Amino acid sequence: MVRSGKPESSHRAAVKGARAARVQRSKAIRDQKRAALLKEKRSSIGSSSAPRVIVSVLVGLSSSANVRPLAADLLTFAEGGDGKLESSTVASPTYKLRTTVLQAPYGDLTSCMELAKVADLLAFVLSANSLYSCDSSSPIDEFGSQCLSVFRAMGLPSTAVFIRDLPPDGKSRQELKKAATSFLSAELPEDSKFYFADTKDDLHKFMWLFKEQHLSSPHWRNQRPYVMSEKTSIKPDDNTGLCTLLVSGYLRAHNLSVNQLVHVSGAGDFQLGQIDVLRDPCPLSERKRSDAMETEDDGNQIVNTFVPDPSNQEPLLVENVPDPLAGEQTWPTEAEMEEAEINNKQRKLVKRKLPRGTSEYQAAWIVDDTDEEGDSDNDSQADSGMVIDDRGHSDQGSDGSDIDAVSHFTEKFDEETVGGTEMADDENLTREQIEAEIKKIKEANADDEEFPDEVETPLDVPAKKRFAKYRGLKSFRTSSWDPKESLPPEYARIFAFDNFTRTQKHVLAKITELDGGTVDCARLGSYVRLHVKNVPTDVASKLCHPSRRIPVVVSGLLQHESKMSVLHFSIKKHDSYEAPIKSKEPLVFNVGFRQFTARPLFSSDNINCNKHKMERFLHHGRFSVASVYAPICFPPLPLIVLKNRDGDQPAIAAVGSLKSVDPDRIILKKIVLTGYPQRVSKLKAIVRYMFHNPDDVRWFKPVELWTKHGRRGRIKETVGTHGAMKCIFNSSVQQHDTVCMSLYKRAYPKWPEQLYQI
Repeated sequence: MVRSGKPESSHRAAVKGARAARVQRSKAIRDQKRAALLKEKRSSIGSSSAPRVIVSVLVGLSSSANVRPLAADLLTFAEGGDGKLESSTVASPTYKLRTTVLQAPYGDLTSCMELAKVADLLAFVLSANSLYSCDSSSPIDEFGSQCLSVFRAMGLPSTAVFIRDLPPDGKSRQELKKAATSFLSAELPEDSKFYFADTKDDLHKFMWLFKEQHLSSPHWRNQRPYVMSEKTSIKPDDNTGLCTLLVSGYLRAHNLSVNQLVHVSGAGDFQLGQIDVLRDPCPLSERKRSDAMETEDDGNQIVNTFVPDPSNQEPLLVENVPDPLAGEQTWPTEAEMEEAEINNKQRKLVKRKLPRGTSEYQAAWIVDDTDEEGDSDNDSQADSGMVIDDRGHSDQGSDGSDIDAVSHFTEKFDEETVGGTEMADDENLTREQIEAEIKKIKEANADDEEFPDEVETPLDVPAKKRFAKYRGLKSFRTSSWDPKESLPPEYARIFAFDNFTRTQKHVLAKITELDGGTVDCARLGSYVRLHVKNVPTDVASKLCHPSRRIPVVVSGLLQHESKMSVLHFSIKKHDSYEAPIKSKEPLVFNVGFRQFTARPLFSSDNINCNKHKMERFLHHGRFSVASVYAPICFPPLPLIVLKNRDGDQPAIAAVGSLKSVDPDRIILKKIVLTGYPQRVSKLKAIVRYMFHNPDDVRWFKPVELWTKHGRRGRIKETVGTHGAMKCIFNSSVQQHDTVCMSLYKRAYPKWPEQLYQI
């Protein structure tokens, strides 16, 4: 029998077609990557691109490394002349490159951080003399180590190391370069370059390599447009105390719309009154002069002007304005009045026992006795006890078995009397004697590790009044807690998202659309002058003061980023900071281009639970979550926390990153009330000094008890008049054990008095 060859040939053709499709798809992907790389290269080194920023940061001993001569040499050599430099930005016809060289002041950590945020190349200066120094084992001093630590936390751009003060011998120069590489390789990224920087030949080699180098930058910086000021000035307004801040510079990262809000670093968020596109003051070639519309007195030619559209301009909305009448009771509707009338008729139908001769008016003033016969004296949990939330409790393997064991011995415990008359000795104790007795018991139990959440019940204030905001939880992990319950007044001033992830995706998509459009927006790489309106005059004066050593950075804000909300940061205490950091302590937060004051609330991060325990201090060696009231930001963003010190530079307190924006995150403050067994009989014990009156015992009766030795139990009844109570546990209790009760309340961060420092 002869088989036909058609099926085999068709299979071979299908395989060949699939292979060709894969090859074609791979070629298309390569072409797209090549086109994107060429576009990025043209935009970064082309004649229409913004100048590359070299920030020289001193690393090493201040007496050994001198940055000022190197910055002057770089600018002079790039310009190709020996004249006096008037600006930190020069255009080099030889290298076809525009370069901005900025010098970071040694010892000023805040200025170094601000310059590193906008640097395209972060250049560290190392003196060869420090490699010969015997004073220290490393050429990096304490301030240099702090800078490196902060820069790594912020995200390093491309880095380079300039080696100065080299000997003329070529062999010695190479040996010193190897020594510097071995010292700094562990501190810097793997692609960091090392350059000699003593002679003109060394600078010439660096400039050629720098021109062709592919520069990397942190991801967070590429999400927002920003302008680093070349010139700043003030234009007074008619309004008292306000002015217009004029900031001129090159636009970087993205196009900037005149309808966007902008953030001035350290000053706050503002609206734009106008954007002027000016002629490039440092062109690589003299061209396009005919595009100028008009020439100003200072020589700047305006090429284009953008004015905001009132219907499309984003409003400067910082806080939500609460309605004071939102919670007021309104006039009842007809349906509500009919329902109330029906309820009144039903109430009249109930027969009441009244004295003979009582009128209807007199009967309305007689209060019904709600206590039924047979009820014990306030022993009902529903009538007189604290409400404990046990909904959703599913930990039967851990807690349920303990409670079952407790209920198993209830009947036997009721039949016995444990120390019924033992409390007679405590009935006549004075307040001073009770305090002395509690102190004596605490000193006797001093060998036991003290729980940090322990608090003492006051003698002069009832516990149910002192701890009225607290409640008990059947299970911390599974018990429910309504995130909208009993919110503070500050929550009426903030904003929240229904779906934060979806909103972030929508906002970032708008930035991509803006880059493709040309309406009402300045193009990437153009030289612009921003008219930032309604800036306080005193703030603008500080920004434009001649003594200011760093440029003003104006960054474009994404949608919603001016509004206040609750931000959560993953944070870790810095290794160099030894002082304790307490919750709600004022700290300076550096988040991306923003710098503001906040009073964070620290908490743990529970993965499998929607409730998180508050931490009173930020601990060493592990990450916590810091929750603050702050303007909305979209992650990823780095966090640098500084602590101001009187008369000294701020210290690095912590580092971290933005985690989420969520006002509904539940943070619970835990307290532990403690008592001490006085009489113990197997599973039963009489506990004293947790409370000081019987009403408190009855109020907290529904809350579960536990001991430091792992026993669990509950309150049975009160004993005497001084707050002693009869308790039952799931196992034998030791006389030296401590009986505890856990209570929780929701905690919130503190609203900052002044958000921005300037």
